[in-house]
Amino acid sequence: MFTNQNQNKDFIRTIFLKMVFLFAAVVYVPICNSYQESFSSTDFESAASVEETRKKLKNLPKTDIWWNVYGKDQAWYFKNVNLIHPTALIHRHGDISELTSVQKPEISKFKVNSPLGRMEFIQFLNNPQSLTTSVVILQNGKIVFEYYRDQQPYEKTIYWSVTKIIVSMLVGILEDRGLINFDDPVGLHINDLKNSAYGDITIENLMNMSSGLDCPDNYFDKETCYYEYSSAIGDGYWTEESPENPYIFVATLTPEKSSRQGETYQYSGVNTFILGWLVEEKFNSPLQNVISKEIWMKIGAEADGLMLAPRFGVPIMHGGLIARSRDAARVGLLFTPSYGVVSKEKLVSDAFITSIKRPTRFMRKESVPYIQTTKESSYPRYHWDSIFSNGDFFKGGWAGQGFLVNPDKDIVAIYTGYAKDANESQPNFLPILRQVLRHVLSD
Repeated sequence: MFTNQNQNKDFIRTIFLKMVFLFAAVVYVPICNSYQESFSSTDFESAASVEETRKKLKNLPKTDIWWNVYGKDQAWYFKNVNLIHPTALIHRHGDISELTSVQKPEISKFKVNSPLGRMEFIQFLNNPQSLTTSVVILQNGKIVFEYYRDQQPYEKTIYWSVTKIIVSMLVGILEDRGLINFDDPVGLHINDLKNSAYGDITIENLMNMSSGLDCPDNYFDKETCYYEYSSAIGDGYWTEESPENPYIFVATLTPEKSSRQGETYQYSGVNTFILGWLVEEKFNSPLQNVISKEIWMKIGAEADGLMLAPRFGVPIMHGGLIARSRDAARVGLLFTPSYGVVSKEKLVSDAFITSIKRPTRFMRKESVPYIQTTKESSYPRYHWDSIFSNGDFFKGGWAGQGFLVNPDKDIVAIYTGYAKDANESQPNFLPILRQVLRHVLSD
């Protein structure tokens, strides 16, 4: 009798556990989209085989910029940059800050207006014409949507110009600590620039891309000052005749004045390089080390990051960050009231965020890279491409990355992708994303 009772209990327990696991499978799996909270050893795959890597490297341009490829090849290069060029380590440390996942199925089902027609958000992402490879959306410090395609959660991809926001943050930290004043000319803090063309440009105007010096981004004309700079730092195509030291090159630059400083917006990675140089001077350490100590080791990152450093170990300050999507999202949380989810310290001050919200007075000389013109008013500020009227801060990266935060609504949205062709003719993801954020996360 006793044995039979035990057997009955075991049977009931077994049935109960099976029902629990079945319920979990029915409810949890669809909500998670394509992301699994944890991976077994069987889930992990190397990003690229030796043979695949050999073929991809052989197909790189020989007499042009190495990343001047498109389509699936570009997607491969973006997540395997470390197999192409040297990188500098961004070190993580300590416990990982866990990101709670509270998925909202209504995000996937929300119907967006897109160049491909009106369809559910998840249908747009899964459409072959959409080249977005990952999306991570957080609200109130929790992940409400996560998506991956042609990219694994554990893979690290390059964020190109999104990197500029990291540099901007560090400059803001310097000001918060009283080590600089934004009204200071940069030559006051970098002795090698004191007598240069940039010596009298204020930190504020460098932050706002309004130096008044004519050296805009240019990756096509090899005679321009920017092309030479990009060659020196390893972002562009270089030869034995290219400048080997970007610090010396920038210090000796003599670009023409296009306007008085502070009057005109002109997008230039040289401004970011100088600000990164400023960070290195004031912290007395290479940029990747400063990012490690001041950000990555404080946010509970789940993996080390990298900085692309193709030539002589100098990181590409205007566009070299390589990281997991979730770690990029952790950085985004620093701009929101939920910063405490990832950091014991408030690394991005309220004063700095308030300054970002303050409209700029200068005129845009050209369209802002990576985003489409919209009817909604916006302005660039502190290396952000656009501060929108609804409070969205947005920074884009060449050929498909995006970094969006809304401090007032406690929203973070990170995405990665690649370009179909030189014209970037794939549907622009930012307007689609902002539809979702406005209508689904409006409260």
